[in-house]
Amino acid sequence: MTLPPADDPAPIDQLLAIMTRLRARDGGCPWDLEQTFETIAPYTIEEAYEVRDAIQRGDRAALKDELGDLLFQVVFHAQMAAEEDAFTFDDVVAAICDKMIRRHPHVFGNANIANAEAQTVAWERQKAAERTAKANGDGSVLGDVPPALPALQRAEKLQKRAARVGFDWPDLAPVLAKLDEERAELDEAVAGGDPGRMADELGDVLFAVANAARHLGLDPEEALRQTNDKFTRRFRYIESTLKQNNEPIEAASLDRMEALWQAAKADEAS
Repeated sequence: MTLPPADDPAPIDQLLAIMTRLRARDGGCPWDLEQTFETIAPYTIEEAYEVRDAIQRGDRAALKDELGDLLFQVVFHAQMAAEEDAFTFDDVVAAICDKMIRRHPHVFGNANIANAEAQTVAWERQKAAERTAKANGDGSVLGDVPPALPALQRAEKLQKRAARVGFDWPDLAPVLAKLDEERAELDEAVAGGDPGRMADELGDVLFAVANAARHLGLDPEEALRQTNDKFTRRFRYIESTLKQNNEPIEAASLDRMEALWQAAKADEAS
């Protein structure tokens, strides 16, 4: 198979040709040939997270590379679908073009949208109409919230959807009260020692935390991500200090590590 030259005016054609060659039964890549939608899906998710990481680091060169990796994932899925005569890459592009035009009537049609908030309302109204129109859909406002989302993010999306039809507390106070209630029920479950009930009550606590974040206008995934980063920084401080003092971390007491943790915390605050 002859690939388009690197300076071809449509580089996407070269990428599609590369993908086709990788999946060719005669002379393709054995690893690529073994892949399925299910085995590739985790890589697709991973690449999306790497795009986000490059954005957060402000690394535009890395962002360019990561976006390319993510695009390759789209091409990979489209190639496998084409092999099944399900759809092609062109079909994917046509579908998103149609969707964007349909959901932006104020840009591509005669509708008037006053501001970004009004656009969000119109967008959700259009999505609701599309959900209802799907032959295999049940019309639920929760119908297209993907089960595969990270659980905390999915909780927030489920709550937002329910809130749009009025299933929501009016302010933060009852939300925090519910969080306290769920926390007390977790204590009871722990005292009872039933692993199933403990898991159920812990899930309720996390769901209530996501709801509190939503009412505070915060992204619970981002809040937890920042805490993960903070934990990493402080724990690395513990490791570094112990190493400088020739103290094996395995031999350090909890009190010693807690003191270093507090030192790291104080250093960040100074």
